Amino acid sequence: MQDSLKASIASLPDSPGIYRYYNHEGVLIYVGKAKSLRKRVSSYFNKQSQYNRKTEKLVSEIHKIEFTLANSEFDALLLENNFIKQYQPKYNILLKDDKTFPYLCILKERFPRIIYTRKYIPKQGEYFGPYSSVVSMKSVLELVRQIYSIRTCNLLLSSENIDQKKFKVCLEFHIGNCKGPCEGLQAEADYLEDIAQARNILKGDLSVVEDELTRRMKTAADALEFEKAALYKHKLELLEKFQTKSLVVNRKLTDIDVMTITSTETDAFINYLQIKEGSIIFSKNIEVKKRLEETDEEILSLVVQDLRSTYRSHNPEVYTNISLTIKSDEFENVLPQIGDKKKLVDLSLKNALYQKREKEISKEELKGKKNKVLHILQENLRLLQYPRIIECFDNSNFQGTSPVASMVRFVEGKPDKKGYRHFNIKTVVGPNDFASMKEIVTRRYKRILEEQGEYPQLIIVDGGKGQLSSACEALQELGLYGKIPIIGIAKKLEEIYYPEDNLPLLISKKSPALLLIQRIRDEAHRFAITFHRQKRSKNTFTTEIEDIPGIGKKTADKLLAHFKSVKKIKEASIEELTALVGEKIAQKLKVES
Repeated sequence: MQDSLKASIASLPDSPGIYRYYNHEGVLIYVGKAKSLRKRVSSYFNKQSQYNRKTEKLVSEIHKIEFTLANSEFDALLLENNFIKQYQPKYNILLKDDKTFPYLCILKERFPRIIYTRKYIPKQGEYFGPYSSVVSMKSVLELVRQIYSIRTCNLLLSSENIDQKKFKVCLEFHIGNCKGPCEGLQAEADYLEDIAQARNILKGDLSVVEDELTRRMKTAADALEFEKAALYKHKLELLEKFQTKSLVVNRKLTDIDVMTITSTETDAFINYLQIKEGSIIFSKNIEVKKRLEETDEEILSLVVQDLRSTYRSHNPEVYTNISLTIKSDEFENVLPQIGDKKKLVDLSLKNALYQKREKEISKEELKGKKNKVLHILQENLRLLQYPRIIECFDNSNFQGTSPVASMVRFVEGKPDKKGYRHFNIKTVVGPNDFASMKEIVTRRYKRILEEQGEYPQLIIVDGGKGQLSSACEALQELGLYGKIPIIGIAKKLEEIYYPEDNLPLLISKKSPALLLIQRIRDEAHRFAITFHRQKRSKNTFTTEIEDIPGIGKKTADKLLAHFKSVKKIKEASIEELTALVGEKIAQKLKVES
């Protein structure tokens, strides 16, 4: 650990707050909360063995530590949430959610309109939402407009404009959807009373609206205004119809947030419900990408605060399926065990589990798409096993010098570069591709045999019948022939050869299976050529130095290892050369150069 980090940790207070980790470039990579800053931060450096590889990588990147004190652990949670949302550190959980939501807004104007918007501008008016979908938002707006006469025009209804009779009533007035405030046919006080009742619907307080409509209906009936009473009855029926669509348990359950979580190793799935008078007025699914070792309790505690803040909930109770790690003065955390409350939690969890299942299905479908080519390959080559692992061999030499070979490994159709291997040809003298192929195949699978490693489901040999036969001889000597499928691919016509079959298999040039085989073959060839060039270059340099009398291979290798090139050896001073190989050889080198 760096001395600066030790000093930073030592200076941390034993108090609640948040800590921030920065890398060498000064980028914020992680934000965390703690009841005791000193204990929590120290644990990262004292118990690394208990963490997974992701956490170990985080610790290795920490260059600087900063902290901010908070009054309580709950305040620290809020502060942590703000930092995560603002900076999106790469090691913190990632909330995968839309950033623009639909709102309903009562505008700050004379004879206020109720509009739909995705922009949240507090100065513009009073906002309700955000809603989980445009459909749910429009259903609420439709209900408001069916019950109350709210104008939809954008006219500037100032008292001066109305007095000067600048406007005329439109079709909305004639069909009964508006009472004509533009011509002064509706008093402002009467209009604002409708807006006040509409506000209750937008808040989800439907019982208040129901009581008011019932009162107006009875008043009209008592005054023998039966048409007016029938109109209020119709509005009550609309309200009841709207309620029955979302009624969940009983009307006594009100002002409740319900949040449940389920997770996999990499993702967490959260469902959020808002309940008013036994009805769901809002529902949202949230997906969280895990970055470290976050528990469900930690994730839900953070997300609860984020969701309540985003959707401006002030409900006094939060029902969850697991206990929150943080206690808040703003709400009470409840874990219902029986009754209607438990039914709400079960309903929410059902939604979260469905979201989780959908993600698993989509992953399987994506995996299936990736593996489609391998299934085609299996079918075209008539393989008994699915070729999850494919290994391909190629060799390279230049006029019989510097013979080398390579093997590339593909897993699930993708290069597994950790499984790539270079081979220096040891037993073959001269340009003998067949013998070289036999040697490298023998060495490869003899080692796997000894180490009891995993064999491929397909071996590809870059070459025709000759190279294929040599590879088969190697497998026969190891007792593996017939246990691992092996093919050769000829370069000219891109023909596929099987052992003991004189006739090649012709696969369509457009087949994805052939394209995959070609890609693997080309990768093996590239890998072999690259290694061959490196070796040939090194041998050329070594030979050039060895030509100097009195200098052998060991001395030449030593010089090249230190100076990296012949040019730098020639440019080196006598003192540098003497320090490395002695004065006598140094003098010879300077004379020759």
